[in-house]
Amino acid sequence: MTTITTPRPPSPETDGDAEHLSELGYSYETKFERDVTFWGNVSLGFTYLSPVVGIYTLFASSLGIGGPPMIWSLLIVGAGQFLVAQVFSEVVSSYPVAGGIYPWSRRLWGRKWGWMSGWIYLFALLTSIATVGYGAGPYVADLFGFEPGVDTTIAAAIVLIAISTALNLCGTKILNTVAMIGLIAELGGAIVVGSWLLIASRNQDISVIFQTFGAGGGDGYFAAFAAAGLIGIFQYYGFEACGDVAEEVKNPGTTIPKAMRVTIYIGGAASMFVCLSLLLAVPDFGAVMSGADADPVHSVLSSAFGVVGVKVVLAVVMISFISCLLSFQAATSRLTYAMGRDRMLPLSGLWTRFSKSRRVPPFALLLAGIAPALIVLLSKFSEEGLMAIMSFATMGIYLAFQMVVLAALRARLKGWKPGGQFKLGKWGVPVNVLALAWGVTGMINMAWPRTPDGPWWQNWLTLLSSALVVGTGLLYMRWKKPYLRGTAPAADAIPATDAAAFSLVQEKAGV
Repeated sequence: MTTITTPRPPSPETDGDAEHLSELGYSYETKFERDVTFWGNVSLGFTYLSPVVGIYTLFASSLGIGGPPMIWSLLIVGAGQFLVAQVFSEVVSSYPVAGGIYPWSRRLWGRKWGWMSGWIYLFALLTSIATVGYGAGPYVADLFGFEPGVDTTIAAAIVLIAISTALNLCGTKILNTVAMIGLIAELGGAIVVGSWLLIASRNQDISVIFQTFGAGGGDGYFAAFAAAGLIGIFQYYGFEACGDVAEEVKNPGTTIPKAMRVTIYIGGAASMFVCLSLLLAVPDFGAVMSGADADPVHSVLSSAFGVVGVKVVLAVVMISFISCLLSFQAATSRLTYAMGRDRMLPLSGLWTRFSKSRRVPPFALLLAGIAPALIVLLSKFSEEGLMAIMSFATMGIYLAFQMVVLAALRARLKGWKPGGQFKLGKWGVPVNVLALAWGVTGMINMAWPRTPDGPWWQNWLTLLSSALVVGTGLLYMRWKKPYLRGTAPAADAIPATDAAAFSLVQEKAGV
């Protein structure tokens, strides 16, 4: 019989967080230090979301497909992801455990669901680290005057991943400090650069954000806007990283939900501001949409700041990339540690090894550095293989998100009463349903085929890579049954009496 664990808010005593963790089924003597401050927690989410990295990387492609109105996707996606963040806030307030998505799914639904969500999220994070590192290559080449190419991109990605791994290995205090430096540098740089573009290098009127400039052609604009809207879908995640380090935050039941909301507010506002400032500084939209100006970000920055100014801006962009990698790795290592602690992964003892002096899991962090570096190296042998792996990055994160959202909705309908300090109350079910509907819509948009002239596999690459990861996970579950290992609590969100009553209603209804 499953043991019922009813979370309650921590006591006001100094060791209240540790007591609460013990009540949730984990050791009273937690290995992590609670050194992550509120703004450190916000910084982790913000630098993971990283508006500069996201907008600068995808601006050219989205503008070329959808024209200036693509900026509205940032607002639409931000609203959808805010609903997801609300669901996450209620869950993490009840279960403030390291690893985020994995323990949340496990407690809300059960061992199998928790294991699969952790498996998907782990692969998504590892491929995301590789994707961010690889995406930094052109900016590194531009900053240092290297010859752009595959070798330069690979070298730059591996160096940046190594730097972020070394910083993470220094401990939680360093993570907290560097993340805050990253937030200040990225947000400050975005404000300064964006303000200068609006004041001194503005070439367009604000009305252009309502003009399509022929995007979509005769097929209608909706399809073009949906494709261009991927800039928003790829932008708005990272707030879940606030919960991944739940055992390193004081009073996490209150601090983390607030940090998630602030991450969305600041990250969304910064993304919109960066995108708008670039749009209004573009001299010729026709050149961008025809492909004549393949890199409008570089063109705009060069025109506005000159050679020396561009180098300064690129230096800030590099800080953004490193802090983004830092946050991704922190989330990955805590997930690996959490699954290892519950004996869900091969070599679990290795992933739970702790540095006594730095209070971090070093081998879990090394995994978060070495595995992405190997993925990046794959491009030397097969760019198609690298593309297949990286295409899973964002889809995997959204899929893992929606596994939590679905589990939370199921648990509510079966009687779950959130026991944390953050509660949605009567809005719980409506918000949960809307968050699920939004997430499914976003995943359909990501998987939709958009290259009719290309090979069939390229059209379905995101779906194929997702099927490969999920299918491999299902086979491994059937073969090794990892979800049966360990004694950590699972499926304890729903009181036994409510679960039995729900099953009886379903039986009578013929479900």
